Amino acid sequence: MAFLDHDPETFAAAAAAGFVAVHGELVQQVPGGVVRATRSAADEVAVVIGGGSGHYPAFGGLVGPGLAHGAVLGNIFASPSAHQVTDVARCAEQGRGVLLSYGNYAGDVLQFEAGAERLRQSGIPVRSVAVTDDISSAPPAEASKRRGIAGDLVVFKIAGAAATAGYDLDGVARVAEAANAATRSLGVAFSGCTLPGADEPLFRVPAGRMSVGLGIHGEPGLEDVDIPTPHGLAELLVGRLLAEVPGGHDPHGRRVIVILNGLGSFKYDELYVVFDEVRRALAARGIVLADARVGEFCTSFEMSGLSLTLCWPDEELEGLWRAPARSAAYVQGSPADDALRTVDLADRAVGDPAGAGATTPAASEQSRAYVPRILTALETLSRTVDEHADDLGRIDAVAGDGDHGLGMQRGAHAAVAAARAAGAAGAGAGTTLRRAAEGWSDDAGGTSGALWGLILGAVAEAIGDTDSPTADAVRRGVRDACARVIEHGGAHVGDKTMVDALAPFAAALDDEPSTPLTTDWPRAAEAARRAADGTAAMLPKLGRARTHGAKAVGTPDPGAVSFALIVTALGEQALR
Repeated sequence: MAFLDHDPETFAAAAAAGFVAVHGELVQQVPGGVVRATRSAADEVAVVIGGGSGHYPAFGGLVGPGLAHGAVLGNIFASPSAHQVTDVARCAEQGRGVLLSYGNYAGDVLQFEAGAERLRQSGIPVRSVAVTDDISSAPPAEASKRRGIAGDLVVFKIAGAAATAGYDLDGVARVAEAANAATRSLGVAFSGCTLPGADEPLFRVPAGRMSVGLGIHGEPGLEDVDIPTPHGLAELLVGRLLAEVPGGHDPHGRRVIVILNGLGSFKYDELYVVFDEVRRALAARGIVLADARVGEFCTSFEMSGLSLTLCWPDEELEGLWRAPARSAAYVQGSPADDALRTVDLADRAVGDPAGAGATTPAASEQSRAYVPRILTALETLSRTVDEHADDLGRIDAVAGDGDHGLGMQRGAHAAVAAARAAGAAGAGAGTTLRRAAEGWSDDAGGTSGALWGLILGAVAEAIGDTDSPTADAVRRGVRDACARVIEHGGAHVGDKTMVDALAPFAAALDDEPSTPLTTDWPRAAEAARRAADGTAAMLPKLGRARTHGAKAVGTPDPGAVSFALIVTALGEQALR
């Protein structure tokens, strides 16, 4: 996307503002994303979709009558935060519950599920459906690990139509799950994409070759093949997708919905040439074309490539797919405009509860006196991330989307700003660190944002606001942080994640509880560093790097590396 000189810190927000300015008759901006500008006469289940920016028209371009009621917009290729999810959902919901739907990526799952829990605690019923259509990202036996790509559109459209038709929350979730189960996709690329502010693409495809099985966040394909003819490409895509017809049924005579999706710079004329070959390939196998869509529905900045999605609907799903809908990027039939009315969000309570106007809990003088030390530690953390951000991005780009350094910077900067504001408001040590945790999670988004929010939050809870923090409280906080990251993230030692550095750090810090923390911390940090280095030899078992297997061997996990760098710097700062 580096055609202009963009600031990656503000790019996503600026794009969202411009989008809303153009499409104000369909959407309005709210904290965390966009919601419909109008609503039907009858209350509906709210379908709230979302993910990182950089995929337009996913996700804001799919908000409108007959489609989604709201979209949560994360930063560039980063999942939105749990706060964003709850804010958008509260603005979109109409008293009949909320269906959250998003691609099956670790950060999105962590943040949307955390948001769902907050909504439930406030009395709003919630169901979630993670889209898993990409056949290249896991074998059929592990379909639940697959990521979501252009098949998002099928799930979002059918869920939105069901909500418009008056289905209850369980009914909307049922058809969304059925649509996901009926949908398969596969993508190819001829070149990678470049993030705003970056100098190089996230991956390169050798001249004369085509990468098969890529992701939409700059993840390279799983194999490179010679560039085929349009006929050869259609046969490759159709052949591989037909090897996975849902239910294992013979596809002959079955009806299929086809979506041919351009990923950014593979444009319409060439897409239509490929579609004509796809149509012929399906017809030659006796498959009936129920409907077809050709265009851009889920992109990856300026990536040159495309994906083919096949959905095998039953009668109910096909009827919902064909139901009228209108959004900035998708039109089906003619929704009844006379049944719509303008949405008034004046009474919706949204926004960061830890932000301006939030009450600062009472704290002891001893706890408040410790706040400058917390600020110093967070500033050290932030400087360390800034110094290593480029290296962390390069490590992440080997088998991921290359944004780990940028995401860590956003989170660390936000944590420092939130902690300073809390300290200025007279907060104690625990509240100051908790506000930092919330700031990190909100601004960073993604997996790292969720996990560092958990880490800082656990330590904040342990030290509290009553007394000056003790070494035992810090040890307990780190121990609890490790447990929470494992519980919420699902990773264990050996999976090639941050846990590989966090777990030995927590164990070493707890090993000699009678010795001073200033003695144990450097030893624990060294254990984390060795463990982070050791991840280079591992095969990734979770996250985006998992799909690339051997490509990630020889490169350490960026989350483990950044954790080790941070705790090392904190130990050195404490000894000065």
